[in-house]
Amino acid sequence: MQWYTFGQMLARIRIGQKAVTPDGRAVIRSAGGLLWRGGRLSGTVVEIRDYLFSDIWAISEDETVMPESGLREAHERREREMLINQYEEVREEFLRDRRLKPGRNS
Repeated sequence: MQWYTFGQMLARIRIGQKAVTPDGRAVIRSAGGLLWRGGRLSGTVVEIRDYLFSDIWAISEDETVMPESGLREAHERREREMLINQYEEVREEFLRDRRLKPGRNS
């Protein structure tokens, strides 16, 4: 079983997967975000609090959400497209600013 810090878990978890701490707290990744699984907060969106950063997490598939995992590839493709678009916008702005205000090493 592979263990992840909170930040690593956020980067690795995919739609339809759940992450569990050694003490049994669980979250699930859905198309709507990261949700608590079980307990009094079950189904609510996870708020990133400082105590989460000290936990380690194990990721696995969640059988109860498997039908939603069929949307996984389409959702991840859309996420990648959004990231690429954001990167391209920032890159173009950087290059434009660099052309307008050349530095000493240009």
